[in-house]
Amino acid sequence: MADAPKSFFLSPEAQAYLVAQGAAPDEVQQDLIRETAALGGISMMQISPEQGAFMTLFTRLIGARRVVEVGTFTGYSALCIARGLPDDGTLLCCDVSEEWTAVGRRVWARAGVADKITLEIAPALETLRALPPDPVFDLGFIDADKPSYPGYYEEILARLRPNGVILVDNVLWGGAVLDPAADDENTRAIKAFNEMVAADDRVESTILALGDGLTVARKR
Repeated sequence: MADAPKSFFLSPEAQAYLVAQGAAPDEVQQDLIRETAALGGISMMQISPEQGAFMTLFTRLIGARRVVEVGTFTGYSALCIARGLPDDGTLLCCDVSEEWTAVGRRVWARAGVADKITLEIAPALETLRALPPDPVFDLGFIDADKPSYPGYYEEILARLRPNGVILVDNVLWGGAVLDPAADDENTRAIKAFNEMVAADDRVESTILALGDGLTVARKR
């Protein structure tokens, strides 16, 4: 469910403690969590509340003004990023679902951040490749189909300023990356992506045990 721990090693009690001791979801976020949970099992695609709090804080910490997100779902991550942006900050969201992102549109308007967000409904690689090649983004967030992670990463990295950061979700994949017998397409894709980033001398990176694993990659 949307409010269940995303970390395979994190108990519900431990997650509740983390959330309570940090920036707990406000009324708007709680309503979005509940609405997303009503979608059923697919709601696990929503980032965890503690990851959302981190992303708001991180956006502020690096002074991000221009951000791109691949994979918006019902809009929780976009809401959290947009809240960390200054008044003139912008967030470009890339997704293929009108249905799910319609939830996000309503929530962004209610939260007063809709004017910071541009949503493009199209395959994300098409949207990214149509952007100017200039390195103007301060921050990127990737949380979409796993086999396409390398493509998203390359297109965003090319448009990221030096010292800009890419955050990538689900890089622990429920612990499946630790299982030599796990051979499904998504697990293979995540393992290969993690190895690619670790070997990429254009960035310095680390994986945080936050949510389902969050890569933080700074462009050199």
